[in-house]
Amino acid sequence: MTKAGDVETENGELSRGQSVRTGTAGWVIPKDARACFISEGSHLQRYAHTLNCAEINSSFYRPHRHETWRRWANSVPDEFRFSVKAPRRITHEARLECGSEVLLPFLQQVSFLGDKLGPILIQLPPSLEFDESIARRFLLLLRENHSGEVVWEPRHSSWFEDRADALLQEFRIARVAADPACVPAAARPGGFGTVAYFRLHGSPRLYYSDYREDFLNGLAAQLVNLAMQARVWCIFDNTAAGHAIQNALQLARKMKDGPWPDFLASSGD
Repeated sequence: MTKAGDVETENGELSRGQSVRTGTAGWVIPKDARACFISEGSHLQRYAHTLNCAEINSSFYRPHRHETWRRWANSVPDEFRFSVKAPRRITHEARLECGSEVLLPFLQQVSFLGDKLGPILIQLPPSLEFDESIARRFLLLLRENHSGEVVWEPRHSSWFEDRADALLQEFRIARVAADPACVPAAARPGGFGTVAYFRLHGSPRLYYSDYREDFLNGLAAQLVNLAMQARVWCIFDNTAAGHAIQNALQLARKMKDGPWPDFLASSGD
């Protein structure tokens, strides 16, 4: 078994010093951040040269051609991974009460990412309460057709009770740690513990606010501790004013520079 931090690029594991995946929702590079990236290539190629993951959000709004998914996968380094947000037809329109005719086309699309596919993100509307029978039917359908990592972002307080967490653990689903948090427990990862997935939307102003140095320092320490036992992702979604990319770069530097335990702080084999 490979411990956290070991080099195992064939299976998508990160080298020491890169044990936390840090990226943004999408891969837009604002003008004031261009100097931090290489100058040649597509936006995605330039982004993926510096950061090690990205969250695909456009899939929430519309399907993409299979060729698009293949092109994205072929544009990034071997160790790079994408998380993919599930369509609103599933989460917001059907409110999880959908059949295979809705779910399977999405799963087929993301399969064209091949081994560049990381977790599928299921973000629920704030009004969607926990209903065990509805959730169980959906999760059964999902797990019959997808064995990979899934992260779950509920935004109603009922999802943070023990019975909801137990259901997520039963189906090997990790609960997202979100900022801002709808309840205190929402700020911490939950559910199945092999993945810890953070989505930082900006606070106090949603999607706009910058994250300050003291917040990022505390976050870095938290992520390092989690990386001892889980595959850790941190996605900045405060994209509206361009802060996400700068925050991701700041955090990536902190993760690299430490000081952290040896397996995180050093590089090599």
